[in-house]
Amino acid sequence: MSFRFSKYLTTCAAMLALGTSPLLADGFGAAGVLSGKNKEDLPPITLSAGEPIAQGPWTLKSGTYYEFEIVGDGSQELALVGPEFFRAIWIDEIVIEGLEIRPLGLDSVEFDEAGEMEVGFLAIKPGRYYMKIPGTSGETQRIEITIE
Repeated sequence: MSFRFSKYLTTCAAMLALGTSPLLADGFGAAGVLSGKNKEDLPPITLSAGEPIAQGPWTLKSGTYYEFEIVGDGSQELALVGPEFFRAIWIDEIVIEGLEIRPLGLDSVEFDEAGEMEVGFLAIKPGRYYMKIPGTSGETQRIEITIE
């Protein structure tokens, strides 16, 4: 066993003996960045023919866990794309009618009929992104997203 690794184990053992851990020291608790203290809800995205998809842009903080709903009203078959955004986040889960999906990645979602899904994710890579209805160019058919 190397000296560096041995020193690491000694430090971890001392922290456990004192009842502390790096994650608890940050105030997140045992679940780390997935703890309830680090979670924020975002306004929903609505997929409806001719209607704006969002109330306004999102400004997110890297390292924060977010949840939002995508609601399709069934007025038209509509999709939502945002591959750059989906690669700048870690998707924890997508919930559809009580079914939890834990994908490795995402490019887009599509609603063929009315329904809703909830997406839980951790913002990671700072930058400017968007999600939009494919084939549209109107500002109301896209949401601008900034991760700081």
